[in-house]
Amino acid sequence: MTTTIDHPDFAALRTAMVASQLRTNAVSDARVVAAMARVPREAFAPEQARPFAYRDAPLPLGSGRHGNPPIATGRLLTEARLLPGDRVLLIGAGLGYTAAVLSELVAGVTAVESDPALAAGARAALAGDDRVTVVEGPLEAGHADGGPYDVLVIDGAVERVPEALAAQVRAGGRIVAGIVDRGVTRLTAGRRSEGGFALVDFVDSECVILPGFATPARFVF
Repeated sequence: MTTTIDHPDFAALRTAMVASQLRTNAVSDARVVAAMARVPREAFAPEQARPFAYRDAPLPLGSGRHGNPPIATGRLLTEARLLPGDRVLLIGAGLGYTAAVLSELVAGVTAVESDPALAAGARAALAGDDRVTVVEGPLEAGHADGGPYDVLVIDGAVERVPEALAAQVRAGGRIVAGIVDRGVTRLTAGRRSEGGFALVDFVDSECVILPGFATPARFVF
């Protein structure tokens, strides 16, 4: 059968994503690779965007938002050093793709989404997955009521990670996030300690910018 943009072979495209995007770009955790090879990314995209679900580019989700390119999400999840018993706080649920991948890897996921339409879409797409709870609310606020978490995953780029958000991770827990610095997006990873947290850049990477984290402009006299 001939594959066209109107009738794509999603299974073949998913296999190609794993081979040409993930394995060649240091997505080296075999569990992460296997989960991304199983989860149908197109099922978490608007119908008109599904033919583009496996491109190495941000995926339009609607409401002016985009999902991270597969490489960015794969690298973040690899650096998170996920364990089967982990409880994860995911910031930027979108339509639920990364939450679905995480649910194959950890014990529980609390996925926070600020846009009502996207949150509703994520709940619908994840219906029946009892490992994922979708919470609608400001991304920068997280969901303290469900903490403390073992891992914080910010599936996009922010200007800074608020201390109040990082504080929802237990001491010794891991944090991964995209950071935008003077127009350049980088992926970072670190751990929380009793005294705070620190993140270290590990690669420059295209990463979608999430709303709600902009640093207020300062007046200069």
